[in-house]
Amino acid sequence: MFTIEQLGSWSKTVEFPVTRDRIAAYAAATNDLTPQHADGTVAPPVFAVVPGFEVMAQATLGVAPPEAASRILHGQHDIHVARPIVPGDLLRCRAQVIGVHARSSGVTVTTLLETTGAAGEPVNEQYFTGFFRGATHSGNAGRTAPDHRADPQASADVPELAVTQHIDTDQPRRYAEASGDFMPVHLDDAFARKVGLPGVIVHGLCTMAFTSHALAAGTGLGDPTRLRRLAVRFSAPAFPGRPITTNAWRIGGDRYCFETVADDGAQVIKDGLAEYTA
Repeated sequence: MFTIEQLGSWSKTVEFPVTRDRIAAYAAATNDLTPQHADGTVAPPVFAVVPGFEVMAQATLGVAPPEAASRILHGQHDIHVARPIVPGDLLRCRAQVIGVHARSSGVTVTTLLETTGAAGEPVNEQYFTGFFRGATHSGNAGRTAPDHRADPQASADVPELAVTQHIDTDQPRRYAEASGDFMPVHLDDAFARKVGLPGVIVHGLCTMAFTSHALAAGTGLGDPTRLRRLAVRFSAPAFPGRPITTNAWRIGGDRYCFETVADDGAQVIKDGLAEYTA
């Protein structure tokens, strides 16, 4: 059984000093050629998960039984950006589990990660949904992440944007080193197969980072710091050495819904939402 007594309780706060080199390393690990990201002037949007990754993971795994820990997959991620992250920031991060819900094939745990600056000003908040495959739990508690599904009719037409990107064979290793996420399903082929996967899979957040700069380049919106929300549902794993294509549709103002598919047609990301300031 999952432990629900901890719902709504904040973890300890951790501090993370941001450097230009750390930002540039993350951009390189996600093949992000955006000039401001590549030179470390401004952090890519999905870099937001790096400062609080450990505390977010600890909070999520802390409510799960030990035998379920190895079966966790990243189900959804939703980043709400108050301001970009820049070199010199001293970020403070804390997390709390806000929901545990039983599903037909497993259990979802929703965790809220809050990041503030040195003066306490909001920088971003994120909703992480972990899916524990094959786990069981009786009943539901708390809440889920905010909805980010678009009207299905919005993606019925030919996409306004289609960007194909290639995932390198060494992408999982590079991403692990830049992000601090060393989960074995991304690095150990034998382990991945042992837990029922066909082999090593790409980090979901790495795939999400790919979509963020595909959208920025393809929409023509220019300044990458205009992004205010990026939300995805990971519906299938991406694999090293293979291409992905992100298709997007404008749904009003500077808002886009999007999906990402693999070269075999598998939908890697669905229910994608990107919102930019005017």
